[in-house]
Formats: sequence, C-alpha cells, structure tokens
Amino acid sequence: MKRLNKVRIEWSSKMAYVVGLLATDGCLSIDGRHIDFTSKDLGLVEIFKENLNLSNKIGKKARGGQVEKKYFRIQFGDKSFYEFLLSIGLTPHKSKTVGPLKIPESYFPDFLRGCIDGDGSIGTFSHPESKHLQLKVRIFSASKKFLDWIKNHAETFGIIGGFIQPGAGINALTYAKSDSIILLNKIYYNGFPQSLNRKFLIAQPYLRTWRNWQPH
Repeated sequence: MKRLNKVRIEWSSKMAYVVGLLATDGCLSIDGRHIDFTSKDLGLVEIFKENLNLSNKIGKKARGGQVEKKYFRIQFGDKSFYEFLLSIGLTPHKSKTVGPLKIPESYFPDFLRGCIDGDGSIGTFSHPESKHLQLKVRIFSASKKFLDWIKNHAETFGIIGGFIQPGAGINALTYAKSDSIILLNKIYYNGFPQSLNRKFLIAQPYLRTWRNWQPH
C-alpha cells in the first residue's frame, strides 16, 4: 500500500530549522511513525506547522506531572518523514542520547537557529563588576555529546569560543558577547526564513544587516 506522506522531504532552510526544533524540543514516538512538537510558544508551534505544511490541529497539554495544560502541541504521523529523521541521527527518547546529526553544511545556520528557538536563549545582563551590558547565547540539552558536536561544528564559522556548563540533568552551551555576535549574524542572515520573533528582536541590535528589518 502506498504511503500517504504529509511532509515533503527535501533539505531547505525551513527543513533545517524544523530539524533544529525537533532536535531540542521535539519527540519521536516509539510507534515508528508519529512526531510530536511541544512548546510554551504558540507562535513557534505555528511556524513549525507552517514550515512542514501540516493541516493537523494544534492542541494543548500538561508537562512534568502538572495538571494545567499550558503547553501547545502538534502531533502527526508520517512514516517516511519519521524514517528520514532516524537517518540523520534523531531517535525516540533522544534527550540524553542524541549526538551528531547529518545536517548539510549550507543549512547548519538554519538548524542552529532552530536549536536556539527550540531550547535556547538570547539574553543580556549587566556585568557584576563593570556594569556594562553583556550578551549571552545559550543552547540547552541533556546530552553533552550533542552540545559538543554543535560547539565543534560552529568553529567552522569562526565561533571558536563557547563552553559547556553542566547542570542538574541539563547542560548549557554558552557563548559570551563576541562569539554571540558572530553566531547571531550567521543564523539571522540576509533573508532568513521566519523564526521566533521575540528572540530575533533581542538579537536585532547586534546584527549588521537587519537593523531596520522586521520578520515577515
């Protein structure tokens, strides 16, 4: 019987971004066909849905034993897309085991933008001594080998800094100001596809090209 594929499997900026979202904040069911993406940001789930051209409805769910359904969720079945995700290195129960992924070099900035939108942060803070405003970009994961791979791969873009902070069940790949600026200018390149607006707006003052631009 011919498979009914919902997702067009073809590498693009939008596909690489979606893979970044799934690598950090998505889930592959053990049934071999269903994919789940959950986020506190309704807008991010809507972008995920739009990028894959899905017709499935967005629902709500609780997490971590909570009762209140305050997370937005989209789930869909597509065996071919599921197998594609397996082929590039994603697996069910990936949170602690995910490692290097097979991402085309030209789409790595889009993938990285997806990782930051999915489970990362772009923020500023006041230095405790100088009081100067500092920029920091972080990507979180329970898998240190995943963050090691991202850090090593990002060095090909001239982002040679960064360090991994261990935590209670979660690790953070952290970039200080100079490397953060290089990173942000790589992922928010001229004409990049739609991403999470609130994170882009934090990054915008540090971008050389898009100072007066608003995401579409």
